[in-house]
Amino acid sequence: MYGSLDISTSGMIAQRTRLQVIAANIANRNAILDSAGNVDPYRRRIIGLAPGDPTATTPEGRAMGVHVAAIDLDSSPLQMASYDPENPHAYKSGPNAGYVPGTNVNPVWEQVNAMEASRAYEANVVAAEAAKTMMGQALRLLA
Repeated sequence: MYGSLDISTSGMIAQRTRLQVIAANIANRNAILDSAGNVDPYRRRIIGLAPGDPTATTPEGRAMGVHVAAIDLDSSPLQMASYDPENPHAYKSGPNAGYVPGTNVNPVWEQVNAMEASRAYEANVVAAEAAKTMMGQALRLLA
C-alpha cells in the first residue's frame, strides 16, 4: 500500500517541477538580453520525465514512480519579433540583419502544457487520497 503513495508522491513532485519550468518559460517569453546585457534570446526549457525513483531506499521503490530526468533547452528556431533596423538589439549582419530577435516560447503552448500538468497533479492527488482511504478501511477491518 505504501508503494502507491510513493508513486503518487513522485508524480506530484514531477508535475510541480514541470509547472515551475512552464512558469519560468512564460515569465521569460520577452527576454532577449542575457545577464551581461548582450542579445541572447531566452530559449524555452523542456522537462524530461523518466520512470522510477532514484531516491528510493529499496530496489522495488526505485522501480516505481517517476522522476525528472533532465531539463533541456528547446532547439526549435527563435522567432523574429519585428523588423526594426534602428533598434539597438536588432541583428547587425547576416540573414536576419535588421530584425529584433524573439524567444521560442509560445504562450499558448505553455498554457496548454500547464493545464495538462495541473490535471496530472490533480490525478495524483486523487490517487493518493484513494490509497489513504483504502489503508484506513483495511485498518478498520483489522480492529
